[in-house]
Amino acid sequence: MTENQKNRRPLATRSSRWAQALAKNLAQRSIPTPNQISLLSIVVALFGGLLLAFSPNAVGLILAALFIQLRLLCNLLDGMVAVEGGKKTANGVLYNEIPDRIADSVLILAFAAAVGQPWLGWLGALLAALSAYIRLLGGSLGLEQRFSGPMAKPHRMALLTAGCLIGAVEWQLWYSQYALWLALVLLIVGTLLTCVLRTRAISRELETQARST
Repeated sequence: MTENQKNRRPLATRSSRWAQALAKNLAQRSIPTPNQISLLSIVVALFGGLLLAFSPNAVGLILAALFIQLRLLCNLLDGMVAVEGGKKTANGVLYNEIPDRIADSVLILAFAAAVGQPWLGWLGALLAALSAYIRLLGGSLGLEQRFSGPMAKPHRMALLTAGCLIGAVEWQLWYSQYALWLALVLLIVGTLLTCVLRTRAISRELETQARST
């Protein structure tokens, strides 16, 4: 396994024909660059976050779900344009990681604002950033980066998307927001478990290396 493969999130979508065709088309253009696509994910997340925070009704939640998926599309395409498209830059790793942390925080905080509990948003955003930090820490120690869940970034975004769509139906029928609450609580618990499991896995691998030297 190459160093690039070790530090790249495994995604089945990357091998799909539509994703490869879209990435190839973007790679042939001068703009957007991979770094610009990474920054665009923040803009998309902000639109979704504004809808969640200030318009958590049926229409707003459906549109928010769309923006969450567009954020994931940006995250998919920036890497594909950079690697498969041959437009990788020296500072690309910064654009790959920092906008991800911002977009994550924006959407999680907006979810919490929608249910009126900002502290849950700050807790969820902290845990999301911590899970990424633990992954990168393992990589900095020379280990393969662990993108495992149960609540890695794609899982978090899938959960928030489902929460929005179910919440839209719930709001239309009963004007309640239990689906949003449940999605946020599951995200927090799942991300905490992810942090624990990643830390334990890294610790075991380091101990194995120490015994073999």
